[in-house]
Amino acid sequence: MSLFVIADLHLSFGVKKPMDIFGGWENYTELLRDNWINLVNNDDTVVIPGDFSWAMKIEEALPDFKFVDALPGKKILIKGNHDFWWTTLKKNTDFVKANGIFSISFLQNNHFVYEDTAVCGARGWFFEDADNFSERVAAREVTRLDLSLSSAQNGGAENKLAFLHFPPIYKNRICNEIVNTLRRYNVKRCFYGHLHGHATAGAFNGELNGTEYRLVSADYLKFVPLKVL
Repeated sequence: MSLFVIADLHLSFGVKKPMDIFGGWENYTELLRDNWINLVNNDDTVVIPGDFSWAMKIEEALPDFKFVDALPGKKILIKGNHDFWWTTLKKNTDFVKANGIFSISFLQNNHFVYEDTAVCGARGWFFEDADNFSERVAAREVTRLDLSLSSAQNGGAENKLAFLHFPPIYKNRICNEIVNTLRRYNVKRCFYGHLHGHATAGAFNGELNGTEYRLVSADYLKFVPLKVL
């Protein structure tokens, strides 16, 4: 069994939002599918940290769920800033099960266990738009990350991996609330997405305060899921 990660699939089988109008995204769903099938086995797990689908409603995301469900392995989804289809944990879970989809789970205020490691995470917060900064939203995301990590700790997990949609560190900016939370729970590795194209030049791939950070957006990974464990 192996654990993989790849963020920002930006699927749009149910809506008209093609990604191939952007450089580097040509035929990306075929490329993603082929790479996934070549790497991932049925007993593996793939974490998808946000921006899974362009759908506005969960019903519109059904073709995207079916596309990923048909791929090998279990999948764990985290909410991204473009996942407007996301409702509640229960409604999301009920929807996929009602449609015969059993390989997809949702991470929100909870955690999953992979062997002796806890898979934790949240959407996170990113200071890319200072004018629209909301202390309330930022505090909510820190709370959700804390709830995920504390649930893992209360469950006895010693090893914890964190998966976020937004980068906690970008260029010369650090979201101290997120970084300090990861440090407090002794998280050794954190994976994040959101950044594309020229923005990836400002990505932080390295270690800070005992935590290693790595960008895993789909186009940055050339649509090849990254093996974590």
